[in-house]
Amino acid sequence: MISVIASIHVKDGQLDKFIEIFKSNVPAVLGEKGCIEYIPTVDMPTELPPQEVDKNVVTIIEKWRSVEDLMAHLSSVHMLEYKEKTNDIVESMTVKVLTEV
Repeated sequence: MISVIASIHVKDGQLDKFIEIFKSNVPAVLGEKGCIEYIPTVDMPTELPPQEVDKNVVTIIEKWRSVEDLMAHLSSVHMLEYKEKTNDIVESMTVKVLTEV
């Protein structure tokens, strides 16, 4: 099993639109082979150091059975459509693919 943490920085004022588009795609992703978990989250201010809070970042917490399942996910039709719908409202994105030690 692998874990993926994807941080998506959305353009100012576009968070609600992004979340709506993202959530509409979640059922299709959860139905994919190898998808165990796929959850969008936003920063929750707690004043815990060294927490950085960014109101324009959505962090996706994912779990997949294999890297091959993740790669298939990235090229699926619904993900290509999602990327097209969000292209103009996403500023940047980082991804971490993790394995348990």
